[in-house]
Amino acid sequence: MMIDQFEDVLKKTSQLFPLPTATASATPTHVAPIPSVLPDTPIHEFVGSAGTKTLWVVFVLMLIASAAFTALSWRVPVSKRLYHVITTLITVIAALSYFAMATGHGVSVHKITIRHQHDHVPDTYEHVHRQVFWARYVDWSLTTPLLILDLGLLAGISGAHIFLAIAADLIMVLTGLFAAFGSEGTPQKWGWYTIACLAYIVVIWHLAVNGGVNATAKGPKLRAFFIAIGTYTLVLWTAYPIIWGFADGSRKLGVDGEIIAYAVLDVLAKGVFGAWLLITHANLRESDVELGGFWANGLNREGAIRIGEDDGA
Repeated sequence: MMIDQFEDVLKKTSQLFPLPTATASATPTHVAPIPSVLPDTPIHEFVGSAGTKTLWVVFVLMLIASAAFTALSWRVPVSKRLYHVITTLITVIAALSYFAMATGHGVSVHKITIRHQHDHVPDTYEHVHRQVFWARYVDWSLTTPLLILDLGLLAGISGAHIFLAIAADLIMVLTGLFAAFGSEGTPQKWGWYTIACLAYIVVIWHLAVNGGVNATAKGPKLRAFFIAIGTYTLVLWTAYPIIWGFADGSRKLGVDGEIIAYAVLDVLAKGVFGAWLLITHANLRESDVELGGFWANGLNREGAIRIGEDDGA
């Protein structure tokens, strides 16, 4: 009986003060995870279809030019083939360079980090991966001295001035390569570029000033031809650093645009230059450079060392 009375009291109390129960809509008490910070995706500036096709086209054009210049050399004696040999080497080297670039050789990726500063928020960084075709610089380091040699022989420039012009030219090409791989926000890129431009001024000095004086002494026809082909060459060469400034320098020009621009200049500065020089040289006697001796005849009997014969025989 006492138990029954206790149960009645407990029921009445639970009705007045209901016990709390768990509900499905209760708010969770755990803390959400902190989102992770992911690095920005690098910007890739690589060669595309247009650039690759251009490389193959110029490779074929340089091969055709090399074959044509070789055929022209067969029409003159060996002693008068110096221009032909030099000019053919220029287009052969260019063909090898373009074959390397077209097949994916002679190229590296330059990883560039650009820092953007802000006033009230942390600085941000932009990462750019751009292809640099260093095979092009190898080409220039071999072909531009040969072009200078062609012009120097045509004008009759002294060996000392030709040597200094070639030395300045090599400095120009190599410092241009250093600039292409220079870091952003440092004096590397534009510092090397400035040195390259100064070296180019030295090349102009020796070709334009010394070349003009010597060409004048060889007659009016040769002087007129040298001024024409020399001006043509220097105008084209001046376009190279301008393109570099828009391409590897400021990256305003994409990799495909860079390839096409350089390709046009290379065809004009090597293929067209070579054809103009060799065809005009054939009709301009004042431009002749004739080499005898070993160049034309090899090692003949005169002056050869005799072995196995007695001095008193």
